[in-house]
Amino acid sequence: MKLGIDVLSEDKKIQSLLKKKRIALLGHEASVDSELNFTLDLLCKHLKLNVVKVFGPQHGFCSDKQDDMKESGDFLHPIYKIPVHSLYGEVRKPRDIDVQDIDAFVIDLQDVGCRIYTYVTTLLYVLESAAKNSKQVFVLDRPNPIGRNVEGFNLEDSMVSFVGALPGLSFRHGLTLGELAKYFVATAKLDVDLEVIKMEGWNPSDPSKAWSDGSLAWVNPSPNLPRLSSVQAFCGTVLLEGTLLSEGRGTTRPLELWGHPQAKPTVTVKKMAELCPEWMLGVKLRECHFEPTFQKHVHNLCKGFQLHCEHKSFDDHLFKPFRFFALLFKALRLECPSILKWKQPPYEYEHERLAIDLLSGSSLLREWVDDSTSKVEELEQALKKDEKQWEQIRRPFMIY
Repeated sequence: MKLGIDVLSEDKKIQSLLKKKRIALLGHEASVDSELNFTLDLLCKHLKLNVVKVFGPQHGFCSDKQDDMKESGDFLHPIYKIPVHSLYGEVRKPRDIDVQDIDAFVIDLQDVGCRIYTYVTTLLYVLESAAKNSKQVFVLDRPNPIGRNVEGFNLEDSMVSFVGALPGLSFRHGLTLGELAKYFVATAKLDVDLEVIKMEGWNPSDPSKAWSDGSLAWVNPSPNLPRLSSVQAFCGTVLLEGTLLSEGRGTTRPLELWGHPQAKPTVTVKKMAELCPEWMLGVKLRECHFEPTFQKHVHNLCKGFQLHCEHKSFDDHLFKPFRFFALLFKALRLECPSILKWKQPPYEYEHERLAIDLLSGSSLLREWVDDSTSKVEELEQALKKDEKQWEQIRRPFMIY
């Protein structure tokens, strides 16, 4: 298959659209072609385009910073001697002064298919800046590694934040970044000249095949997503950020684990199975112990389990990560209430609202977990309503 950057590198007609333009690249360490050449190098050396500056999203242009307000700074690129501006530091939106000397943005970011992954928000912010300042935008499209499946709540107006910037967007959206760009332009009514450089040969019904068959090498787009198995669990494990449970940061399997020093994983899994075995399908669990080297419960032995999305029994159509972790929270609230505590602000520049509400896009998940009388069927009904609505909304923007 060919990524958007591969198509651009070969297509003279598309290249002509960028000739003689002053370009700003929005990218990171995962901005590579199928042969692992960096997009910045390809634009500057191979295509000899006029790249005058670079913007880096959360985690930095070098994808080296940790999560949750670990900011990156501006610097001068050591090879090309062009400014690299951070969009996760002093500012999170391009300033007007920063785009005065450009004609077009080229965006090449590897997304992971979840609304709260902040590259989605940064995409919207750049599109808004481009519309305001009359700049073109070219999105070099990449696969959504978890495909077309939809899950979770659609973002409520009251929950707009840096982990969810446009109301109505689904938690697991099932779109590529190029498709999201089209959705943002239409929904936010942005007057911007957008061009999506489409991929060739990507099959969204088998989203990870491009990596599993060796066509592509996985390059982690942020420090704690080193494997495809991490990404496949992410739409569930990321909800742990809204709690005081460890999501495995500080271990070699981040975002594939959950744990806590006082956890009773066997008891918890048994309770989950009693409440709703259907929400546990499609993934293999293994009880485990780990000691984080940083972040939550650093240097304390945690008990929990690992989600083995790389196991032969993994089924992406059966595994519903949002529901799985909703069920985990419910089981903990009933069996081990002392260890399920909601993380208090601040979280991602929010100083009042709870992280779990921002992450899920609604207070409904938290309220359902905390209500001892609530039933699985009630949450299922609410989720299905939003999911059905989003599947209709996104349809006009799907290009694969």
